[in-house]
Amino acid sequence: MSQERTVRKVALVTGASAGIGKAIVRRLLADGWRVWGAARRVDQMADIAAEGARVVSLDVTSEESMAAAVKSLHDAEGRIDALVNNAGYGSYGAIEDVPISEARRQFEVNVFGLVRLCQLVLPSMRGARSGTIVNVSSMGGRIWMPIGGWYHATKYALEVLSDALRVEVRPFGVHVVVVQPGAIESEWSGIAAKTLRESSKGSVYGALSEPMARILEAYRSKASPDVVADAVSLALNTAHPRRRYATPMQSKVYIFAHWLLPDWAWERLVAASVK
Repeated sequence: MSQERTVRKVALVTGASAGIGKAIVRRLLADGWRVWGAARRVDQMADIAAEGARVVSLDVTSEESMAAAVKSLHDAEGRIDALVNNAGYGSYGAIEDVPISEARRQFEVNVFGLVRLCQLVLPSMRGARSGTIVNVSSMGGRIWMPIGGWYHATKYALEVLSDALRVEVRPFGVHVVVVQPGAIESEWSGIAAKTLRESSKGSVYGALSEPMARILEAYRSKASPDVVADAVSLALNTAHPRRRYATPMQSKVYIFAHWLLPDWAWERLVAASVK
């Protein structure tokens, strides 16, 4: 008697060339998923390809690239059970200092590209009446700090869009989950600190910018990307995922403090932290 073939669920993970993205790919592979890792830097995904992931070139600022990546996955697998929108970056600087072109690019990567990928995978998920979209936000989508206004704005937008999308797609059996990392060891913090110093050269906001750059650099010694991968795994391997997963504990504490404190108290707290 033939044994029934087990159908493995399929996930697409963006931003899979480093840090959190690679950790998510590895965790889902260990969970038994078929995982497609997507990023612009395909050469930097050779290690996860050797571990069993399929890799695909993806630029979330290019409609052609996004459409081609999703089509490749569908042609090969015939289904998509999960989209993990992890691609994103932080560009810091005083709101006055950051060029509008850079602010627009950050929205293109962190918001518009992410939402476009949701649009591209939703027809398949709705047709199957099943699927989960995990949007990797940040504790910065619930709190704010000076010198990070543009970055926080993208994450606040992501949180609201995820909430609206969740209600829209729930009748079709699709879940939408937000993961809110805190300070995580990854290349993100180094890039953010570097762009901050570049944007603030000669700035009148230097007294705020340099302390913030040091805070960002300190993120590199914080929690492992595995804590984010654990949250994504939990969301994707349960029938009833929570709306939000904040991780690690530091993220939960900051989000709670921002909710608890009146605006004036939060302003004093963040002003003291960048002195």
